[in-house]
Amino acid sequence: MKPRDHPQVFAFILLLATVGSGQAQRMLNRSDGQLQTKQVQQVDSIKDFREDFIKASEDYKASLQKLLALYENEVTKLTEHSAKRKELYLYGLISRQEFEATAGDIVEAQLKVDEVRKQIATAEIAIAEARRQPQPDELRNAEMAALSQTAPAWTTGNARIDALIRLNGARYGVDPYFIYCVIQQESGFSSTALSVKGAQGLMQLMPGTAARYGVINANDPVQNIMGGTRYLKDLLQLFHGRIDLVLAGYNAGEGAVIRYGQTIPPYKETQDYVRLISNRYLRKPSPEPATGRPTGTSTEYKR
Repeated sequence: MKPRDHPQVFAFILLLATVGSGQAQRMLNRSDGQLQTKQVQQVDSIKDFREDFIKASEDYKASLQKLLALYENEVTKLTEHSAKRKELYLYGLISRQEFEATAGDIVEAQLKVDEVRKQIATAEIAIAEARRQPQPDELRNAEMAALSQTAPAWTTGNARIDALIRLNGARYGVDPYFIYCVIQQESGFSSTALSVKGAQGLMQLMPGTAARYGVINANDPVQNIMGGTRYLKDLLQLFHGRIDLVLAGYNAGEGAVIRYGQTIPPYKETQDYVRLISNRYLRKPSPEPATGRPTGTSTEYKR
């Protein structure tokens, strides 16, 4: 039976098609709206994280500048004092040893000034870097982008934990295998792991980090993996996809990475940590690096 042979049937089919098309369009619009809302939330997350980091860095710089003023004032006073003692020495009122002692005090005070100036310069670099908008090609780690095969099969031995890793990886734009490698190194997949420094759970969250990401019960894998993945995402954004710096920041705190001029801090534990996870992860021949689409600061060191 053909529709044209039965006008009523044809009209009914046309009505269904029209209604179906309208419903499909509404569903499509709703999907687009949800996607746009998610994208806006991600952008807001990046903006908030960047602004918080810049403010903290500026406060730190302001404190250093106050300290610098004190040290410079001390150098000035010591220099004036040394000039007076030089006169006393020339008149034979004090010994040469007493006079030269003031010179040593000036050198020590000047060293303090120089060190604070270096710290201020480092803070300024960090602030400038945080304010700079990364280019798209910076959001991918060059070494990992060169990997072209599929990722190896991986499992924690717990289907629920595997699912949480994949879920959070997809939600926050972090390679699930990268999360897996971090958890393997941090806790050996133990949800009740506790370090001597107080780091808890699968991803070994420090109390301050857990609080920042809304983790109330760090022994709950759902909360813990969510918090740890969000922290990785923020570090990926902060360090523009540099996996070595992300790992160093996760282990020693991003503040330590910044203080050492955007390099891996000279802590043996941190250097070993970065090396072990990087080697494991870089063996993953995958075209999807951990940098994915990071969106979005713990300064607690877990040594």
